[in-house]
Order: sequence, then C-alpha cells, then structure tokens
Amino acid sequence: MTIENNATIREPHVDDMRSAIEHRATWMYLLMDEARKRGLGWDDFARAAVLRCGRFHGDAKFEKTDDLTVFAKSFANELYKKIFEMDMKEVTKDRFVVEFHYCPLVAAWKKQTNDEKDIEKLCDIAMDGDRGIVSMFPDFEFVLEETIAQGKPVCRIIITRKKS
Repeated sequence: MTIENNATIREPHVDDMRSAIEHRATWMYLLMDEARKRGLGWDDFARAAVLRCGRFHGDAKFEKTDDLTVFAKSFANELYKKIFEMDMKEVTKDRFVVEFHYCPLVAAWKKQTNDEKDIEKLCDIAMDGDRGIVSMFPDFEFVLEETIAQGKPVCRIIITRKKS
C-alpha cells in the first residue's frame, strides 16, 4: 500500500488551519507512541478518549436534528470543505455521502513515521471522533467506507438516517 495525500487547494487561512490540525495530529501520534513504549496498546485508551471528544463536540457544537441536510451544513462547512478538500457526493434528508481528498492528520503522521499500518490505525482511531459526533444523533448511522490512510484515493463517509 502507498498512501497518497496531496493538497490542491492553497489559501493562507486554509493552510493555517491545516497547520493547526497537523500540530494536533503530531501530538496525538507522539502521545500514542510514548504510551506504546510504556506497554499500553492504543486500543486500551485512545479510542475511548477520541470517541468521548467526538461526543462532546456532537453535543455542544451541532444543531440537534434528524435531517441530514441540516447536519451536513455543520459537519462540512465552507472552511472544512477546503481544508479537507471535501466533495459532497450526496446530501438528502436521509443520506449524506462525503469524500475527503486531503487529510492534514495523515500529512502529520507521515512526517512522524513510515509505518503505514500505524498511520492506518491512527486514522481509524481519529475517525472515532466522527463516530462520536454522529452517535449524538440517535437517528443517524455512520459508515467509514474507505480512507486515504488505507491507500485509497479518498476518505469516504456515509451517514444515513436509520429506518423506522
């Protein structure tokens, strides 16, 4: 597998935000690497912490709704669309499909390690933040279909409204 992750949108504010996200992703990697050196497995603590963070944000920063068109506006605002080079594939009341063509977290992790399996694992743990956000919406289901960290060309997220 070879991870490709190249930004095409270059704007000062977008680059500044990417840099801030990379900084946090660097912290994440270094904290987890130090934990591993001390015998802690990443799944022993990191998933719970990141999920907890996502739930906090899902509760505090998102409008309560059962309509995915409303949710999508918060999840993929104009700035985040540029930062992650998001392509909104489908946005309806019942289905939200978005593809990310660039990931600043992956960019940061690639600067810290060449271990693509670690990067893939870090990505999946980081996605627990999005899983946590979506978990605060009882009518929604989250599917992570593929990721840049898996060597795919995009990260593809599908959020659907649960059937009654």
